[in-house]
Amino acid sequence: MISVAFVLLVLAVVLLAALLLVQLRSGGRQGAMLVQQQLIELRNRLDSLVTVQQQVPQTLAEGSAEQLRSLADVREKLVWLSEATVRLETVGRSVAEVQELLRVPRLRGTIGELWLEELLRQVLPSGLYQLQHSFRSGERVDAVVKVGDRLVPIDSKFPLEACQRVLRADGVDAARERRVFRRALKDKIDEIADKYIRPEEGTYEFALMYVPAENVYYEAVVRGDQTGDDSSIVGYALDRKVIPVSPNTFYAYLSAIVHGLKGLQVEQRAREILDALGGLQQQFGQFERAYDLVGKHLVNANKQYEETERQLHLIQRRFDDITGLDED
Repeated sequence: MISVAFVLLVLAVVLLAALLLVQLRSGGRQGAMLVQQQLIELRNRLDSLVTVQQQVPQTLAEGSAEQLRSLADVREKLVWLSEATVRLETVGRSVAEVQELLRVPRLRGTIGELWLEELLRQVLPSGLYQLQHSFRSGERVDAVVKVGDRLVPIDSKFPLEACQRVLRADGVDAARERRVFRRALKDKIDEIADKYIRPEEGTYEFALMYVPAENVYYEAVVRGDQTGDDSSIVGYALDRKVIPVSPNTFYAYLSAIVHGLKGLQVEQRAREILDALGGLQQQFGQFERAYDLVGKHLVNANKQYEETERQLHLIQRRFDDITGLDED
C-alpha cells in the first residue's frame, strides 16, 4: 500500500515538474510559481514517505521479534501447563490409590493409628504415653496418655465409610445415610465406653475418640448437632464419658494435659520438699532434745564440780587445821 502511494507521488512530482516547464515557456510566471510551490510540497511529502518506508522494515523487524518472544512465552507456558497436568494426573492417581486403601477397614484403622501416634510423638515425651495398651479382658486400646497415676484411653478407629456415604449422598438418600451414620457413631461411642473406660485398671472415668479428619469431625460432631435431630451426638458421647476430638482439638487437649502434668510435677516436687522439711524438723527436734540433755548433764556436772571443789576446800582446811596442831 505504501509502495503504490510512493509511485503515485513520484508521478505527481514528475507531472508538476513538466507543468512548471510548460508554464515557464509560455510566460505564465504566476502559474509557474504556484506549480513550483506545489512541487515543493510534493517533494516534502516524498521525503516523508521515503523516511516512513525506511522505518517500515525496522518496525516490521521489531514486531516480528516481539511476536517471536510472545510465541516463545506461549510455548514455555504450554510446556509448563503440560508438566503441571502430568503432575496433577499423578497426584490424582495417588489420591485415588489412597482412597482405595482407605476402603479397607483394617488398613484404614492402621493409618488412623499412625496419625494418632505422630500427634502424640510431636507433643508428649515418650514416657508419658503408650501405644496398644492391653487390659485384663484382652482388649487393646490404640493409645493411653499417663496423667499423674492414671491413664487417659484414646481410640482412633472411626466409622469413616458411613461418613463418606453421607458426604456423597443428597436429598432423601442423605437423610437416610445420616441416620445410619449416627447409629454407627453411637455404637462406636458405646464400644469405647464399655471396652476402655476401666477405673479399676487405672484409667480415668473418660476416654477420647480420635476423629482422623477435620471435615469428618465437622460432619459427625458439629453439623450433626445442627440437623435438628432429637439426640445430640456430643450430648450422647458426654453421657457415655467419651470425648470426640479432631486433629486440631486433640492438640488442645494434649496441651492441657501437658500443663496438667507440669502442675502435677510441681505439686509432687513441693510434696517432696515438704516431706524433706518434715524429716529435717524431726531431726532438729531430736538434736534439740539431745542438746537439752547434754546441757542438763553439763549443769549437773558443774554442780558436781562445785560440790567437789567445796568438799576439797573443806578437806584442805581440815588438813591445815591438823597440821597446825602438830606444830603446836
